[in-house]
Amino acid sequence: MNNNPLKATNIKPACHRLRLRPFAGRRIDTKILVILSFLLVFIIGLPEGVEAESALLYLSPARGTFFVGSTFDVSVFVDTQGNNINAVQVDLKFPPDLLQVTSPTAGTSFISIWADQPSYSNQEGTINFKGGVSPPGINTSAGLVSTISFRAKAPGKAIVSFLDSSKVLLADGKGTNILKTTTIGEYDLVIPPPEGPKIYSPTHPNPDTWYRDKNPVFYWEKEEGMTDFSYSLDQDPRGIPDNVSETSFTTANFSDVSDGVWYFHLKAKKGDVWGGVSHYPIRIDNTPPEEFEVKVERMGGITGFRFFAHFSTTDLLSGIDHYEGSAVNMNDPRASANPFFIEATSPYRIPYEAVGKYAILVKAYDRAGNFNEAKSILNIVNPFFSYTEKGIKVKNLFFSWWLIYFFLAILLIFAIFLFYNYIRSRNLRMRLRKEVAEAEKEIEDVRKLERRIREMRILEEEAKKEEERLAKRLRGE
Repeated sequence: MNNNPLKATNIKPACHRLRLRPFAGRRIDTKILVILSFLLVFIIGLPEGVEAESALLYLSPARGTFFVGSTFDVSVFVDTQGNNINAVQVDLKFPPDLLQVTSPTAGTSFISIWADQPSYSNQEGTINFKGGVSPPGINTSAGLVSTISFRAKAPGKAIVSFLDSSKVLLADGKGTNILKTTTIGEYDLVIPPPEGPKIYSPTHPNPDTWYRDKNPVFYWEKEEGMTDFSYSLDQDPRGIPDNVSETSFTTANFSDVSDGVWYFHLKAKKGDVWGGVSHYPIRIDNTPPEEFEVKVERMGGITGFRFFAHFSTTDLLSGIDHYEGSAVNMNDPRASANPFFIEATSPYRIPYEAVGKYAILVKAYDRAGNFNEAKSILNIVNPFFSYTEKGIKVKNLFFSWWLIYFFLAILLIFAIFLFYNYIRSRNLRMRLRKEVAEAEKEIEDVRKLERRIREMRILEEEAKKEEERLAKRLRGE
């Protein structure tokens, strides 16, 4: 189906039929756009009288409601807002679980020179166009870049948006990007009205709400003449049950259905003819949010300080609905046994400042009512010092335990090094003292020997004198 997209105005170049080709994970190189813009302007010279440098990319229709299984067209337009442009890069993002590109033809476009072949990925949910126009460029309020055909895969709100990599290049010889504004497309995808019996569920009454119950029950209306019913439960929004009767009653139940979006399909038999199919979606999420941590931080100066808890987590199916927090004084047995929770957002202010030990409890709830709980312990030793499971805080300085252990390890290594040097220096001093003592002893021995030598010399001299006196006596002198 076509939603009558706006027609481009003031478009002189011939329109071209574009062929989209799938791709996976290919990065768009914008250098080609800059070179293309420079070459086109270099041929004809710089434009004169350029107005305010801005441009707009928008989608048409910008919103709409479509049945699951149907196709619809979305056109991409550029409004140059009085400027001459000669190159455009359009990068679109769409939810691949809700939409898929179906038409291999992108429709007509004012673009006459393609820097890269238009492409799309139904796995990643991206569409890319990149090209330019022949001289003298284009100045338009509704230049049609392309028209894409989507198929609605599942019920929900599909958002089609421009990525930040999108560009509109001014014809100024520099490749100046003048894209200032982009819009989004919001498309409501709904289940077609029932063609068979009207279905309702007491366990999952709202098709748009997530429930924890894994045992869905369905009821339906039985019109006059209906004798048999055939039904099935699967994850195909357009599923069709077979022509084999499942029951003649107006109820069906299932047990232990896994998480996800499921569709109950039903058709009735009148006489020998099976009628149309009715579809009823249910959403089951029996899994709690992901594990998370609570980090306690002290904020404020020496006076007026406060403690805050920071937390965040995700839920893969229904998403996070809200958080609840509780700060429990662990010195109070009654409070510890029955903590009182209130709805909280991160950062959550802890209503305690006095010295003590406190348990900070946070519950994260998803939209189905499942929750996961995280806990952190806060120890306030004095107004300037506190510690938690994550580390120690002194005034406004926070030291995590791993950092403290790291410094302690360094201090231990330094202490071992000092002790080793002390032992080594002590042994060296003892060895030096021993060597000095031995040297002093040797010096003393030498001195004693010298004294004995001097004494012997004196004795020798006295002996000589005595010999001379004896010799004189013998000679009678």
